[in-house]
Amino acid sequence: MEFQPYPFEKLNLLISGIQTEGRRISLTIGEPQFETPACICEALKENVESLNKYPKTAGEESLKDSMRGFMQRRFNIALKPNELIPTFGTREALFNFPQFYLFDKPNPTLAHPNPFYQIYEGAALACRAKSIYMNLTPQNNFKPSLTKEQMQTCDLVILNSPNNPTGATLSLEELKVWVQNALEFDFLLLNDECYSEIYSNQKPASILQASLEVGNENFKNILALNSISKRSSAPGLRSGFIAGDSTILKPYLQYRTYVGCASPLPLQAAATLAWNEETHTEFSRAQYAKNLRLAYEILSSKIPNLRIPEETFYVWLPVSNDLEWTKNLLAKENILVLPGSFLSRTDKNGENPGRNFVRLALVYEESIIQDSLLRLQKWL
Repeated sequence: MEFQPYPFEKLNLLISGIQTEGRRISLTIGEPQFETPACICEALKENVESLNKYPKTAGEESLKDSMRGFMQRRFNIALKPNELIPTFGTREALFNFPQFYLFDKPNPTLAHPNPFYQIYEGAALACRAKSIYMNLTPQNNFKPSLTKEQMQTCDLVILNSPNNPTGATLSLEELKVWVQNALEFDFLLLNDECYSEIYSNQKPASILQASLEVGNENFKNILALNSISKRSSAPGLRSGFIAGDSTILKPYLQYRTYVGCASPLPLQAAATLAWNEETHTEFSRAQYAKNLRLAYEILSSKIPNLRIPEETFYVWLPVSNDLEWTKNLLAKENILVLPGSFLSRTDKNGENPGRNFVRLALVYEESIIQDSLLRLQKWL
């Protein structure tokens, strides 16, 4: 296996030797910079004595109940106990689930968006799967698609809506089409929904809602992943879940007993409180919405037809040359961004849809974001 360096490793190499003065503002990583709510921290401290016990791979019943409760409140979906498995965040499941599912496929094929969260590519490499890149471009409104011929060959399709890095979100109607395709062409469809709780106005839909809408009540061929990291400013809790088709989740749970990634009991207790509690999510959601509005107000005068999403906290900014632009911005304004070409791959036609874009992660409080955006405006 030959894994590519992670985007941040490439970035460190790109900017090595650039000398700057003063405070650097890094808009590179999608890590919430707000404090984890005090109630979550207290729950973690109050349960620290349970460190002397092994956690169960399947997770505590209280945690699973809280996750299903979240799905009921947020998406009006009443999941059965065998339709959800807690995971150690979503990254580990995104990496090991394809290995589990594609193991017995003679010539596995995995399709995913391009640009993408790099773990999708890593999973494909780890299970020797052929990758089909679904290029996200301004011409297709950054929406993924496959031809009929491609769908006939796919074993697993990964969507990411709301999307990192473009911010594009698939509507419920668009998700319904994807579900119908998964049933017609018999491929497994997994939507990475970890940004579903970062929105300004309309709440993003879940692939499981789309499944119910088309009458696929048992979620055949349909799975969703979600995480507490962005929702609760608690990426360190590593609390996520995979939900949907129970006929697939049952053997996957058995597989997970060998993986050894059960969440420690104090983390499960804190995560249980976080999944059950909604009030704390309103603060960070409002902050991200303000940051996105600021980005439009400040940058749109310099970039005609600037597209600012209403979901996620990213801006996918078009630039002249993403590598040179990143280096020059750091040298002149001490602001660090992530080149789009580090988040994408060149396809068989020689196209790299991330080239000449940069990703801005607007994850700080308003004053810091405003300062960085004004400096960006000056630079533009």
